[in-house]
Amino acid sequence: MIEILSPARIERARDAGRLVGTILRTLARRTQVGTNLLEIDAWARRMIEDAGAQSCYVDYAPAFGRGPFGHWICTAVNDAVLHGKPHDLRLSSGDLLTLDLAVSLRGVAADAAISLIVGEARDAQDERMIATTEQALAAGIATAGPGARVGDLSHAIGTVLAGAGYPINLEFGGHGIGSSMHQDPHIANTGRPGRGYRLRPGMMLALEPWVMADTDQLVTDPDGWTLRSATGARAAHSEQTILITEDGAEILTLPNP
Repeated sequence: MIEILSPARIERARDAGRLVGTILRTLARRTQVGTNLLEIDAWARRMIEDAGAQSCYVDYAPAFGRGPFGHWICTAVNDAVLHGKPHDLRLSSGDLLTLDLAVSLRGVAADAAISLIVGEARDAQDERMIATTEQALAAGIATAGPGARVGDLSHAIGTVLAGAGYPINLEFGGHGIGSSMHQDPHIANTGRPGRGYRLRPGMMLALEPWVMADTDQLVTDPDGWTLRSATGARAAHSEQTILITEDGAEILTLPNP
């Protein structure tokens, strides 16, 4: 399903997006060496509930997962990159942490992710990888607008990722979003320009470039959810939810000033 939002629902989408961005920024600031992943999950739950919103993850049970996710945020550490299930782990200096949050507020969802280094960076390559996903995200957003095709966004994202030398996985990527977290169209992190669905004002999309340092192959943890690089290499992930407007794209998941 592809949704076109009405003006009233667009205002709700803006509220949901600001909430997601603000929670992520707050969590990133609170997280330090020694923080437990379960603490991050508890902080996210409290902020979501205090805002009168709902987590998109707690009851999330797609075919690729094992039962309901059961947590309020995804926390992926080092070689984990997607669907990281919070567990009893205290973060160490140099850990590469990805926080991925999707929230529904008054019937509209928003989704975003950030990667960050906890404490002191161990390797400049970690910072480079994070920066590359952020640059790829910016390229995809700059390409988005009415009349652009999904393949145009995929091509823009993939050009940055491949240009930096990273392999690109095509199993998981960006997606439409609206009354539910995951909708059509799928937005792969590389592709051919001029192909795919033509974007229209009122569409919401979650763009999410992610890479692993030396592979495009994933393995699944015994928890049935957490996806890691097959080689043990580190990974990074950046995501924003955007709204297609009459003249371009608006980023919805920026934090409150």
